[in-house]
Amino acid sequence: MSRPPLLVVDGDSFAHRAYHALPKSMRRSDGGPGNALVGFTNMLLRLWQDERPRAVLVAWDRLDTPTYRHTALPAYQSGRVFDRELLEQLDMLPALVRSAGFAAAKEPGYEADDFLAAAAAHETAAGGTALVATSDRDAFQLVTDRVTVLQPAPGAPPKRIGPDEVRERYGVDPAQVPDFIALRGDPSDKIPGARGIGTKRAADLLQQYGSLDAMLDEGRLATEAEALRLYRSIATMDAAAPLPKLPDMVPDWNAGAAHAREIGLERVAGRFEEALTWT
Repeated sequence: MSRPPLLVVDGDSFAHRAYHALPKSMRRSDGGPGNALVGFTNMLLRLWQDERPRAVLVAWDRLDTPTYRHTALPAYQSGRVFDRELLEQLDMLPALVRSAGFAAAKEPGYEADDFLAAAAAHETAAGGTALVATSDRDAFQLVTDRVTVLQPAPGAPPKRIGPDEVRERYGVDPAQVPDFIALRGDPSDKIPGARGIGTKRAADLLQQYGSLDAMLDEGRLATEAEALRLYRSIATMDAAAPLPKLPDMVPDWNAGAAHAREIGLERVAGRFEEALTWT
């Protein structure tokens, strides 16, 4: 029997989806916001029930601390404004995750993406497989025959993204995705990309040259070479991000339920207790 996979979850991605999907009328017993906490827990438990991983790591951004990306490209992710009630719940979620025995990673100078990369690399180096749950297509760069991205789909099971699906969607191999982002740009992260190059042209150039470096070595886009290398660096997830220990684990649903009640979330406590019945 093969070893179960490591499940790695982009906490911020799922929390944002939950916050915007569920009514803000969902409150904790003290009147504080609860919709992201409820929705995130539902998503996490559904993933655990469907995949039965050997362990779970939930990765988080540190919104109060800039990363090297923000320093190198001041426009990076600029203009993003989050609701106060979302930020309050983002601060509470790592403790809720840990209360049920799952691991959480949140460190100054790193983004959730970096922990996804580090965990995937760690697991495959140990001979295992990893499932990376995120709606961020930048994570397609992590895909291999042993790393699958689980991409949320409204009202349906997550889409499983392997190497063939990356090639079908982008026209490039997973390892070429950072080069692809550097060329095409990424409006959501405020990465400009090369002038006049869109999705199809970026894929065509990478199919022709194989890599951004080979393209630049041939003299293509010479006036933008330094900027494009910077954009690639920013788009590349940092697999050297520090990870907590990730031993095989069994969730402690009772402890999760107790913590949920402490913070005034009876609905979440009930979901953890429901998980006690799963076999």
